[in-house]
Formats: sequence, structure tokens, C-alpha cells
Amino acid sequence: MELKRVVVTGLGALSPLGNNVADTWEAAKRGESGAAPITHFDASKFKTQFACEVKGYDPAAHFDRRQMRQLDLYAMYALTAAEEAVKDSGILAEGVDRNRVGVIFAAGIGGLHTFEEEAGYFALHGAEQGPKYNPFFIPKMIADIAAGHISMQYEFRGPNYATVSACASSNNALIDAFNMIRLGYADAIVAGGAEAAVFPAGVGGFNSMKALSIRNDEPQTASRPFSGSRDGFVIGEGAAALILEELEHAKARGAKIYAEVAGGGMSADAYHITATHPEGLGAKLVMQNALKDAGMKPEDIDYINLHGTSTPVGDRSEAKAIVDVFGPHAYEMNLSSTKSMTGHLLGAAGALEAVLSIKTINDGIIPPTINHEEGDIDPEVDQKLNFTFNKAVKKDVKTVLSNTFGFGGHNAAIILKKYEG
Repeated sequence: MELKRVVVTGLGALSPLGNNVADTWEAAKRGESGAAPITHFDASKFKTQFACEVKGYDPAAHFDRRQMRQLDLYAMYALTAAEEAVKDSGILAEGVDRNRVGVIFAAGIGGLHTFEEEAGYFALHGAEQGPKYNPFFIPKMIADIAAGHISMQYEFRGPNYATVSACASSNNALIDAFNMIRLGYADAIVAGGAEAAVFPAGVGGFNSMKALSIRNDEPQTASRPFSGSRDGFVIGEGAAALILEELEHAKARGAKIYAEVAGGGMSADAYHITATHPEGLGAKLVMQNALKDAGMKPEDIDYINLHGTSTPVGDRSEAKAIVDVFGPHAYEMNLSSTKSMTGHLLGAAGALEAVLSIKTINDGIIPPTINHEEGDIDPEVDQKLNFTFNKAVKKDVKTVLSNTFGFGGHNAAIILKKYEG
């Protein structure tokens, strides 16, 4: 069976750097930080009091009162990013068979705020009143509901589901969409991820694991992947959406093409519930699998958008895996962690980083790993690797590999390349 080629024809983003793709990309090129004191709740008693929140977003500008009662914030983010991508792609054009347009949209956690509110209300009042839950509790909370809402919004009746693999979730969504299309099960798919976990349960839960930075006096410099002084990741929120489409279908309707999806890889660390394998075994395998799927050699990759969360064990294992997989070419590539700017969007991270990777290909600009101080690189990380510290770099980029690794040992990597006909 001959596999079909898959391209990207639409992009959407709602991130800590901007409320659309253009603003997000401009801020990333400038090396801006999206970190600031938390506004979603009073975090004054928490160890971590800052996050990379979406800023200036008014749900009422996108949804009516009825919709807002039915949607968790994570689903609002998903629908907003999907709207930008759908409009950008022109996939609603007359003649497109919506029975063959699907939605695969990820969340690592889903409606955490809704769960927190409902469980908290029952804890306070349940003994007196008995169980008294909002009828929208379950359909607001579940991690698949964003995919369902997107399909209903646009009457897309193709494959429809969510992928949940912690921080690898939206890369898994992209890979699943890629496979669905190249195997002929759909003509196009809205793929991406959304997350809105900057609430007490999310921040408190990660604090209890000692996973988050507590640099409360300098939040904008807290996410500093591969630096020796890093003290944890910065939680972020938002959503990103991509329209993946079969090449001939896209060409037939005259769609603009941003990039081609070359391949995807998946693996498991099979090691620990939260820590990556210290030797980077799962990270090594997932990159090898992605290269094999794409039919590429290590030297074909120009740039890696790193998982790079700003945690010691994660950064070290990823860097080691890159050296093991790419050998001498590891020192010729640019690497960077855009999480230094966006924070870690958990289940939405891979989708946002795919959008940034595509913009890198289109514009020939590699976004930086910010917040690095001279001489502060982790001594256990190979010092010769080029992490593109602090300033964006102009470079012709034809291929990008983007890594995501999640709690539970889930790994997913996707390769995107310049479309050349």
C-alpha cells in the first residue's frame, strides 16, 4: 500500500506569548518570557506563585453565556485555537467532504478547574446537602470533550478522539492524525492540544513533587533549561491546533502549504512514573523511530525543538540521547527549548512547539533558549551542544525534529520538513 503524503495547511495558537500564531511567533523570535505572577487564583500561600498564563483572553469575546456554562477553560482554549487554524486553512470551503475531516485533540489533564470546583463544593457542603453536582460536571471535565466540541462546531464527522499521554499528548495527536491521513482514513484532521491547569490543584500538585521552580522573585527568568541554576519547570497553559491534510486534497482546493509531516516516532521509558531514564533510553529510541519512519538519516535534521523543561534529570537525559543518536552531527545542529519562553503547556506542549517549528522552517529563524547566564550551563550536559542561548539565530532550516516526553514514560517525536512539491 502506497502511503499518502501529509501536509500542514492551517495553524492556530493561544499561548502565554500571544493570543494567535503571529503574536506568539513574534514574541518567541524576540526571546520574551511569558512568566508572571499567577492571576487565576490567590497563590500567595503556594511555594510557586507564578506561571505562564494566557494573557488578555476574554472568553465572553468568543462564547455566549450558555456556552461558557458548558465549557471548561481548557476547552475554550482548544476551540479558540482551532478556530484560527480552521479559518487559516480554508478547510470549510465548498466541496470539502466533512465526513472525511476529523478531529484528534489532546489534553494531558483536561478540565482540572471544573473537577476542582465540583469536588471542592461537595467537600464543603456534601455532608449537609448530599450529592449536588452540576449536570455539566462530567462533560466539562473529561479530556476528550474538546475534540467533541470542535467536531460539533464545524460538523467534522471523521475520526474523533483525544490522546492522553501526559506531556506527550499533543505530539501523539499529531502522529495519530498523520497516520490516519496517510493510510487513507481521512482527508484532513484538526490536531493539537489544550491545557488549563494553572489552578490550586495543578500548582499544588506539582509543588508537592518539587517539580516546579520556586523563583518567585524573578519569575520571568525561572524557566532556564540546561542551566546549572535551574530549579524546576514553569507551568504554562493554552492551546495550539494544526490542520493536517492529504497533499493531493490540499493541492486540489488550492490550499497554502506550510510544511510537510515527514514522520513520527513513539516509545516508552519503561522506567519510572515521573522521571525520564537517566541514560535517555526512551528518548534515544523515540528519535530513532521518528527518523526511521521519515526515511531520514541523523544528518538530515537541521534543528531540534527540545522537550527541555528546565528540570535536571529531564534535561540531562535528553541531551545525552541526542549525542547518542546524532553523533558528530549533534554538534552541528541548533537545539533550543521554547519552553524557556512559553513555560510547559503539559498536554498542549507538543502542538505549540510544532507550530513554532513550522514557523522556524518558514521564516528561517531558530527561536532561542532564554534565561541563560554565562558559565551557568549544567556541568552534566555536553558543553559542546548548541542550545541557541538567549538570541534567535537566522538559518536555513529544512527539517525539524520536535521532542515531547511525559509522566509515565511516554515519548513522542515528530519530524516536520519544508514542503518542496
